[in-house]
Amino acid sequence: MADPEQRDQQEALLLALLNSTPVVNGVAEDRLADPEEARSWQRAHGGSGTAAELRTLVAARDALQEVVRGTRPATSLAPLLEDVVSRPRLSPAGVSWQLDAPAERRMAAEVIMAWSAVQETMPGRLRPCANPECRLFLVDRSRTNKARWCSMAVCGNRMKARRHYQRTRDAVAD
Repeated sequence: MADPEQRDQQEALLLALLNSTPVVNGVAEDRLADPEEARSWQRAHGGSGTAAELRTLVAARDALQEVVRGTRPATSLAPLLEDVVSRPRLSPAGVSWQLDAPAERRMAAEVIMAWSAVQETMPGRLRPCANPECRLFLVDRSRTNKARWCSMAVCGNRMKARRHYQRTRDAVAD
């Protein structure tokens, strides 16, 4: 089992990859589409920056987005984990697990393992933003598990303003 700091880093990587296709000014943007920007993103998140690594990351991102949205089964991630092994490593602190994967699939495998850890430790808390115009994802850490938006300041405010406008308009129409 990963220590809390490592778990937080893995979760941050998972969200960074899932959220690499935001909507900007009404248009979906793929932050991994430009090779230079993608290489920089990969290196900033612990990757090598190779084209092969990018291909597997994009495949993992696209599959995970669909899995989290519920439009694809989790078993569809299996091809991304081929030849990936987790090996035990003993130390004075106890047993830790070392991921052994082909270089081009290591980062994608880490993201899938992070997704699995979130599913296991916080089931149902990784979800897409409830704003239908948003493509971002969130991990709900609220006690009640009722967070709906990636950002209360952005999507939450927009959705509440729309509902208020609709109620006001409907009241005037009556």
